[in-house]
Amino acid sequence: MVLIIDPQNAGIAGNMIAGAFIDLGVDPNKMKEVMETVSNDFSEIKVHVNKINKSGIETTYLEVETCEKDNQTISYKNLLLKIDKIEKKELEKDKQLISKEVFDISKEVFKRIAISEAKIHGQSLEKIHFHEVGAADAVADVFGSIFGYCKLGFNNSKEKVIGLPIALGGGVIENSHGRIPIPAPAVMEMLKGVNCFGGPVATELATPTGIAIYLEICDEFKKFQPMIKPTNIGYGAGKKDLDFPNVLRLVQGENIIETQTIEVLETNIDHLSGETIGYLFEKLMGMGAKDVAIVPIIMKKNRPGHLLKVISKKKDSDKLIQAIFRETGTLGIRISSHTHRGLAKRNIISLDLDINGKKETIRFKIGCINDEIISSRAEYEDIKKIAMKRHIPLKNVEIIANNEIKHYLDKNIH
Repeated sequence: MVLIIDPQNAGIAGNMIAGAFIDLGVDPNKMKEVMETVSNDFSEIKVHVNKINKSGIETTYLEVETCEKDNQTISYKNLLLKIDKIEKKELEKDKQLISKEVFDISKEVFKRIAISEAKIHGQSLEKIHFHEVGAADAVADVFGSIFGYCKLGFNNSKEKVIGLPIALGGGVIENSHGRIPIPAPAVMEMLKGVNCFGGPVATELATPTGIAIYLEICDEFKKFQPMIKPTNIGYGAGKKDLDFPNVLRLVQGENIIETQTIEVLETNIDHLSGETIGYLFEKLMGMGAKDVAIVPIIMKKNRPGHLLKVISKKKDSDKLIQAIFRETGTLGIRISSHTHRGLAKRNIISLDLDINGKKETIRFKIGCINDEIISSRAEYEDIKKIAMKRHIPLKNVEIIANNEIKHYLDKNIH
C-alpha cells in the first residue's frame, strides 16, 4: 500500500493531517482521547471533530480548543521532559492507549523543529524555546497525527508515504520575534530539499508543526502523484475560510508499479586486463551489487576503454566504492544518488518437468504489473544444471520449460 500526502492546494497543518486520518478511518473518539491525554499536562484542551463543507468538499475538521491562554512558551528541553513523564505513566498502564512508537516518532517531529530553530537563532538545542509550537494544541496535533499514521499501519516498513509539493502561502506574519515573512525562516530551514511553492494566497498555509509531521512520516517526495490504484481518500479541513477548498488530501492506494531507490556508480577504465575486469565483476556482485555492467567505450584521445556501471542499494554503496578504488586505481567515481527504478512485482513458482522420462524441478520468475503477467522465465541456473546433468542441449531444456510454464499459466490464470 501507499499513502499520498497532497498539500498542493491549501498547504498543511497538524490539525489538517489528524482530521484527514480520521476521514481515512481512524476512530475519532480514540484520536480525541489520545490528544487530550497527552496535552493536558501542558494545558487543558478540548478536541472537537466535525464534518464540514469547505468550498464544496465534504471534509473532517478537527479543532483543538485551549482552555488556558498562558501556556505558550516552553524550552525544548522541558518539552521533552514532560513528554517523557507522560510516556512513562502511559507505558506503565495495563492497557496502553499510546504506543511507544507514537511517543518516539512524535519526539522526532519536535526535534526537527528544534534543530531548524537552533540553526536560525544560532543557539544550541538546550537553549531553544518553543512559542506557538510549544502550546498544548501543537502537542495535541503532533500526537494525534502520529497516532493516526500508526493506527492505519503506515509506520509498517512495507508501506510507503509519498509527499507532493507544499503550497506555502505568502505575505508577512506577526509572531513573538516581530514581523517575519511567510514562510518563516525556521520553516524554510526545514524545507531544504523538499518540493514547495509560494501562494496561492497572501496568508500562512503551511505551519511549522504540519511541515515537521509531513517530513517525519514521508518516505520520499515527488512532483506528481505516481501511478497507483486509489482505494480510499480522506480530507482534513483547515481553519481558514478561503476562496478555494482549504483542505489537505490523503490518498491511500495500491502500488501498480513498485519503485526502489538506488545509487548508480560509474567510472571509466582504460588500463585493466580482461582477467582483472572479470575478477572485479564477480567481486562486486559478491559484495552486494544489484547489477554490474561493463561497456566498451572510446575515451579521449581515441583510446579504447570500458565503462564500469554498478547499481547499488544506498546502504551498500560505500563498501562498493572502496572496492572499485582499490581494485581499479581509478581517481574518480561518479555517483548518481536517489535514482528511482520501477519494479514489476515478482513471484517465484516451482514446477516439476518431465525431462526425458525423469522428473526435474525448475523455478520460474513471474513478473506482474497491476495483476497482468508481463513475463515468465525459467531460472537460468536451474536449466543450466539440468542440461549438464542430463547431457542435453540447453536450448532443449528451455523449450520444455517454456512450454510447461505456458501450459501452467493458461490453466491457472485464464
